[in-house]
Amino acid sequence: MRRFIDHPADLLSWQYWKRAALRIDEPVLLAAMGIPVGLCSGLAAVFLNHSIQRVSLFLKPVWEHWYALLLPAVGAVLSVFLLNTVFRDGGEHGVPGVIYSVSRKGGLLRLRSSVSQLFGSLCTIAFGGSAGPEAPIVVSGASIGSNIAQLFRLNERRRVAMVGCGVAGAISAIFNAPIAGIVFAVEVIIGEWTAIHLVPIGIASVVATQVSRILRGNQIPFEHRVFNIHTLDLISCVGFAILLTGLSVLTCVVLPAIESRMRRLFANRWLRIITAGLVVGEIGFFFPDVLGEGYESVYRIIEQHQQPVLIMALLIALMKILATSLTLGTGSAGGIFAPCLVIGCFAGVAYRDILAWAWPSVEWVGSGCFGLLGMAGMIGGVLHAPLTAIFLIVEITGGYEVILSLILVSVLTSALSHLFIPASVYNQDLIERGQLLRPRTDARLLADLNVMEVINRNVISIPSDMLLRDFVDRVRDSDHRYFPVTDPNTGDFVDMISVDRIRSYLFSPELHNVVLVEEIMDGVRERVKPDDSLIDVMERFDRSRSWVLPVVENGKCLGIISKASVLNQYRTELMIQGSS
Repeated sequence: MRRFIDHPADLLSWQYWKRAALRIDEPVLLAAMGIPVGLCSGLAAVFLNHSIQRVSLFLKPVWEHWYALLLPAVGAVLSVFLLNTVFRDGGEHGVPGVIYSVSRKGGLLRLRSSVSQLFGSLCTIAFGGSAGPEAPIVVSGASIGSNIAQLFRLNERRRVAMVGCGVAGAISAIFNAPIAGIVFAVEVIIGEWTAIHLVPIGIASVVATQVSRILRGNQIPFEHRVFNIHTLDLISCVGFAILLTGLSVLTCVVLPAIESRMRRLFANRWLRIITAGLVVGEIGFFFPDVLGEGYESVYRIIEQHQQPVLIMALLIALMKILATSLTLGTGSAGGIFAPCLVIGCFAGVAYRDILAWAWPSVEWVGSGCFGLLGMAGMIGGVLHAPLTAIFLIVEITGGYEVILSLILVSVLTSALSHLFIPASVYNQDLIERGQLLRPRTDARLLADLNVMEVINRNVISIPSDMLLRDFVDRVRDSDHRYFPVTDPNTGDFVDMISVDRIRSYLFSPELHNVVLVEEIMDGVRERVKPDDSLIDVMERFDRSRSWVLPVVENGKCLGIISKASVLNQYRTELMIQGSS
């Protein structure tokens, strides 16, 4: 039997435990690794939630005075200062940053992100900024999972699974919703349903939820009355989905538009941040429900303690979109998750009033029910994540009796929103920059390969001043069809010459002693660098209608790359990933 311990003192060695972890069977290893990731992400979620509550309670007396209008600006300045100056956590923030990490960097995230986003969002939300804590806690959980994976030197596939564990644990703990955490991690972040992800993510979700329940109690965030859904209520959900589609599209359009507009108006970043914060404070003076997370307003509507009239409900929903865009568009830490819940909830109240006005004789279900449906619809429409929306609302409200309506509204809104906005609010910028590569797609498979894996170094270089006669001798003595042409003095790459394109010259002996190689070159304009993406290389093949391109670095030809070799390696990679 193989000995793993040479001496009892080895048990105290960190190197021993890392080696032992690598010897464990992969499913067992990932399942075990999900426990510490879930524990840490759960603690981070509880810390953020508790901190926001404590700081908000401390600042509550300030909101009774006029200078409370300054608080959102103060919070925004503190948030950006912490992120960019104290923690120096530049680059992509929020959920798009996590998706980019999974898509292009194999789940690599910096450790500082696990802390910076927590304190940044604490300043944003507690001081009245219109944002939610979900995106920051997702980044924190993902960073925790990534760095635990890096600590044990796990490979890329396992590291991505650990990132998913951190995300699931964070969402599960902050909402007390383990199923929603699992679905969000897989549907939104990873984008792939496989056993290697589901098992550890499920364990991390359970652990994080239990941590939250131990420290905060097993509470449903938004308890509600029992709603009796009738056939007419179910049919009316179709119209509600159309209204929510409009609000979802508006949210996805206004967010980047406000950010772009603010950048054009204010070149100075701090002036931009302060101005946006002051505008949010002014909006909050007239519409207090738009400030902070807005969960208190959601609770009052679902419990039917607050019944704003139609116009007021629509105005609050629209002002929430504007305030959220101003808050997030200036770089403050925060997420779109909570604002979507608030927008959808007030939209539900407005739609219920529309139904009551149009058909007063019908006994419609209460506005609290439409508030639940609106929350699910906005999550499905803005995030393009209908499953996350369904399970989240069911778990945070306990509203299982409205499951049919939830499914209908969430799925319809997501599908209709996709017609107008092909990508979710998280993926818009990533897609525009070509940085979103989902698993099992052509782009993702090609991104996993590199030029040096498919290069053919076995080439014969030809000087440009060589006579055709000498070149014919080279062709006769080799089985090559493509030859790089180089400068005879410097050796730098000049062009390519292919046998197929000069076949007519080969059978014209009278030209052999008068034609030089440089006169019959192919005229290849596209060149490949060793660090080029194969996605770009394939586009160059299509653009130049070539089957072979030279690989050039510092003017020297390292070899050639053929379209056939790329496709062959692509097929091999597809088989490898398909069997995993």
